[in-house]
Amino acid sequence: MLIQGESGTGKELVARALADSPRRRGRPFIKINCAALPSELLEAELFGYECGAFTGAIHAHTGRFEDANDGTISLDEVGEIAVHLQAKALQVLQDGYFSRLGGLGEIHATARVIAATNCDLNQAVIDGQFRQDLLFRVNVIPMRLPPLRERLDDIPLLAEFFLKRWTASYKRPYSPISPEVMDGFLGYDWPGNIRELENTIKRIVVLGTESLVRKTLPLEEAVDPKDCSLKRVGRRAARQAEATIMRRVLQWTRGNRTQAAKLLGISSKTFFYKAKEYRLGAHLKA
Repeated sequence: MLIQGESGTGKELVARALADSPRRRGRPFIKINCAALPSELLEAELFGYECGAFTGAIHAHTGRFEDANDGTISLDEVGEIAVHLQAKALQVLQDGYFSRLGGLGEIHATARVIAATNCDLNQAVIDGQFRQDLLFRVNVIPMRLPPLRERLDDIPLLAEFFLKRWTASYKRPYSPISPEVMDGFLGYDWPGNIRELENTIKRIVVLGTESLVRKTLPLEEAVDPKDCSLKRVGRRAARQAEATIMRRVLQWTRGNRTQAAKLLGISSKTFFYKAKEYRLGAHLKA
């Protein structure tokens, strides 16, 4: 299975929910972030190693595929696996056999693999960064998680869920989100998706006030039912459209702001200023 979606859309939660299905409940669930380790360490982490396989390997160590046997292994950011490791990962997916680093014998593992990524693997195949046969193998059942800005109806439900969770966790009195702030939530683009929404709710609970959130989110753009002039609504719609287009162009250029500015026909300085205004800094590269 391949779960695709922007960072913060809940890919790990979906993977855990799938692993907790009745048929797999109680079996191992192993998660590894493929982007968090250099390729040499990732290979040892995935497949394990024998004593003496490399300097410092004084004991044999099982790999994550071995640990997940008969269960589920979640490969987060699978697109970050180095090309030379992808062939070994493909072998495991195809026949369930692999060798530890420094080992001669083969080990059999029957773990179900759930891959997740926030990048376009089809483009990665074209760019020579991802094996097409591996993509075919992980993409048997594709699932796309839409960004939060495309799921506005979910925002009040998620906000309430996180509010109850964190008020209980921090033992704080429950106080509902004000209508003004909720309107602001619905008008915000949420570049960090569900993760950003959860952190925002947590901030409200910890501080016991919405004041900081009112300053850090563009809540002034929320539509006030008493002031629904066409000019105000038009400005708000234009800002949302501009932010959405800039984010998509940044995805196409892989965060390169100079190239993105050129495609949009504006200067790099103007692009950077607007990107900062729309909180797109996490997507930027020089």
